[in-house]
Amino acid sequence: MKIRLNPIVKKDLQVTVRSMRISWGLFAYEAALTVAFLLALLVIQAESSYMSSGNIYSSLVYLFPVVAVAQVFIVALYVPIITASSISGEKERQTFDIMLTTSMSPFSIVFGKVMSAVLRILFFVAASTPIMALSFVVGGLRWSNLFYYLLALILFSVFAGSIGILASSFCRKSVAAVLLSFAMYFVVYFMTFLPVLYCSIFGKGRYGESMLLLLWNPVIFFEEFFMQMMSGESLFGMGNRIFGRSQVGLLTYHLSNGKVWMFVSAGCILLLSFLFMACSAWKINPMNSASGRRTGKKKTI
Repeated sequence: MKIRLNPIVKKDLQVTVRSMRISWGLFAYEAALTVAFLLALLVIQAESSYMSSGNIYSSLVYLFPVVAVAQVFIVALYVPIITASSISGEKERQTFDIMLTTSMSPFSIVFGKVMSAVLRILFFVAASTPIMALSFVVGGLRWSNLFYYLLALILFSVFAGSIGILASSFCRKSVAAVLLSFAMYFVVYFMTFLPVLYCSIFGKGRYGESMLLLLWNPVIFFEEFFMQMMSGESLFGMGNRIFGRSQVGLLTYHLSNGKVWMFVSAGCILLLSFLFMACSAWKINPMNSASGRRTGKKKTI
C-alpha cells in the first residue's frame, strides 16, 4: 500500500533540502546547544569543586534538562517564524490564489504547512541527539526518557506551528505575522497565570480551580515534564501537600496526582493546536471570504 504524502509537505521539503540555509541552520543550532552544554558543564564542575565532593558524575544528569530547555527555547523562536511566513509569504509572492485552486482542502493546506515545519525541526532534533545523549551516559536517566522528550518536543512544535500558521492566515505581510505570533505567545503563556495570580493576591491563598487554566500553558507542561523525569514527583502534587487540599479545587487536586496533570495538559495543548489550525483553515477558505464580500455588498446597497 502506497502512502500518499501531503503535497505541501513534499514541496516544502524539496525546496528546503536544496538550499544551503538548512545546513547553516543546523550549524547554528548545534553551536547554540554546544554552548549551553559547555556552560552547564562548567557550572556543574564549579559547584562540585565548591562542595568539595570531587565527584561530578552524579551531577551530570542535570546536563539533560539544561540542554533540553535550550532546545525548547530555540524551537519556540524558530517554528513560529517558519510558519508565520508560510501563508503570508504565498500572498506576497502572489501564489496564494493558485494554491487555493488545487484539489486540496484548506485544512490540508494548513496541516501540510505545520507538518513541514515540524519535519524540519526533526532534522535539527536528530542532529542534536548525540549532544542530548551525553547526559545519559552516566546512567542516571533511562533511555526511554529521551524518547518521551522527543514526543514532547514534537507536541510543542505542532503547537508553535499552529500559532504561526494562524497569525499568517490573518496577515498579508510576513513581518506582521511573526509579530502577531509572538503576541499570541504572550496571551497563551502569561494570561493563563492571571487567575492564579489574582487568587494568590485577593483570594487569601485559596486558588480553587483557577490552576486549571495552566493546563493550556506549554511552559507549565514542560516544567511538570522535567519534574516527573528528574524526580518522579508532580510539581502540583508537591504544592498541594505544602498548601493543603483545602486551598485548591477538587478537580485540581485529583489531576495533580502522579502523571495525570502532564498527560491532560498534553491533550489540552494538542486540542488547542488543532483549534488554531481549524481557525486558520476557516480564514483562508475562499468560500468564507466570498460570502463575507457578498454580505458587505448587500449592506452597502
